[in-house]
Amino acid sequence: MAQYTHVTPEDIFRNPEVRAYIQQGNDNLGVIGFTEHGFAHAKRSSDTAQEILRALGYPQREWELAAIAGYMHDIGNTVNRVDHAHSGALMAFTLLNKLGMPPEEIGLVCSAIGHHDEKTAFPVNPVAAALILSDKSDVRRSRVRKDAVLEADIHDRVNYAVESSRLEIEPKKKLCIFTIEIATEICPVMEYFEIFLERMVLCRKAAQTLGLQFELIINGTRLL
Repeated sequence: MAQYTHVTPEDIFRNPEVRAYIQQGNDNLGVIGFTEHGFAHAKRSSDTAQEILRALGYPQREWELAAIAGYMHDIGNTVNRVDHAHSGALMAFTLLNKLGMPPEEIGLVCSAIGHHDEKTAFPVNPVAAALILSDKSDVRRSRVRKDAVLEADIHDRVNYAVESSRLEIEPKKKLCIFTIEIATEICPVMEYFEIFLERMVLCRKAAQTLGLQFELIINGTRLL
C-alpha cells in the first residue's frame, strides 16, 4: 500500500523549487510589462483562499489545499503567460507528486490551478472557487512595477488607482463582498470595468459555488 505524505502550506512556502518558479515567472512577466506576480501576490492569494474556506466552515485540510493552490497558482508563468494556468497545473502535479502528496489532494490542487485564469476558468470545486476569489481580488497599487508608464498601460493604471481593497465573507448573510476605493483622477471607474468585468463575473460564479452572493462595491456604490 502506497505511503503518502501530509504536505502542509508551510512545506510549500519553504520549498526551493516552488520559490524558484515563482521568482522566474515574476521575472518573465516583468520583462513583458505585467504587474507583480511574485511572492507577495502568491502569499496574499494563499492566505485569502485559506481564509475564505475557513470562514465558511470547510474542513481544515480543504482550506490547507486552498492555501497550497493559492501559493503555487502562477508558477506556469515560468513557461509562458499564455496558458499559464494549464502549464502551472502540470508543474504543480510533478512537484506535489514528488513530495508524496496523495493523488486525491493533488487532483484538487491541480484542478484549482488549472481553472484560475479567466479565459478558461470555472469554479469546479470549493478549492478552485476560493482561489479564483483570492486571485482576482488582489488589486493594489503595490503590484505596479516601478518602471511602469501609467499612461501607456490600462492594467497598471487601474491597479495604481486602487487606494484600498478588501474581500469579506459574511457566512450568516451568505455574502462575498469585494470593496475597493479608486482614485478616479487616475482611473475612471469605467476603466476598471473595461478590463475587470470578465473577472468579476467569474468571481460571482465562484461565490455561487460556495453558496454565496457576490457583491462589488466601488467608491461606496454597489455595482454588482
